[in-house]
Amino acid sequence: MHTVAVLALDGVIPFDLSAPIDTFRWARLPDGREAYRVRVCSPEGEVSAGTFTVRTPYGLEALAEADTIVLPGVEDPPDTLPPGVTEALRAAAANGTRIASICVGAFLFAATGLLDGLRATTHWIAAPDLAARYPGVSVDPNVLYVDNGQFLTSAGAAAAMDMCLHMIRRDHGSAVAAHAARMAVMPLEREGGQSQFIVHDLPPAPAGATLEPLLGWLEDHCDRDLTLDEIAAHAGMSTRTLNRRFREQTGTTPLQWLHRARVRRAQHLLETTAHPVERIATQTGFGSPTAFRERFRRVVGTSPQGYRRAFRSERATETG
Repeated sequence: MHTVAVLALDGVIPFDLSAPIDTFRWARLPDGREAYRVRVCSPEGEVSAGTFTVRTPYGLEALAEADTIVLPGVEDPPDTLPPGVTEALRAAAANGTRIASICVGAFLFAATGLLDGLRATTHWIAAPDLAARYPGVSVDPNVLYVDNGQFLTSAGAAAAMDMCLHMIRRDHGSAVAAHAARMAVMPLEREGGQSQFIVHDLPPAPAGATLEPLLGWLEDHCDRDLTLDEIAAHAGMSTRTLNRRFREQTGTTPLQWLHRARVRRAQHLLETTAHPVERIATQTGFGSPTAFRERFRRVVGTSPQGYRRAFRSERATETG
């Protein structure tokens, strides 16, 4: 299990603390197991969060055991971190641990020197101060988050959740990230440069609805160039009845639902395989690569190759 250490310092901003805790804890693997173990730690064992005090069960030793460290913002970011914090963060970084900051947590991150020479972001209102305090950091106030690979920084409160979903998607794929997004009541995972990549869940039918078997069949056969007449024949309905029931039970039409199923399968293949676009176009029933590229860009907001660059898993294989 992947371990996330959330480092709380005195004056921690409550939402900056809760956002990563909730988002990572909501992530579930396909078999239902938790995807992350979340540990809140601090140098002192107790920190102020403004209107309340937080007791943390872990000390700085938790940073050495973490796969990911998250630095929430504090109300008044200090120029110098508490004793032992810089050393612990730099040691974790040297071991390859992923480190991410939320909002003005970028000031804490920059104080370690780990962001020198890198692009970073923070809340737009604090960006000029961050750039003035740490001239070695290239501050971009116009993006939601910046992913430098091992080191990530995010802007305000909502952007923190976008960044956490981005990391979940990187680690475990879109289905796990989609579940965490639904639990957070976030229908979108916005890409760092502010373009929006939609988590394309298919419109569900109510539990026990008459269309449930048909929807499963459509997902299994979305690689075929199905017509409305073929779908209606399989369902044993007229096309008029089929359209009416789809509208009633899913809020969309059969062909629109099928197109979204194809796009979702294409997203999965782009993330998890090295298949060329031409092959994915065939596997997802789009036929020609040109039709696939046009439909994918219209629905997702980016090209298939652009999507693959952003979300392809490190475990992607040629065979998939």
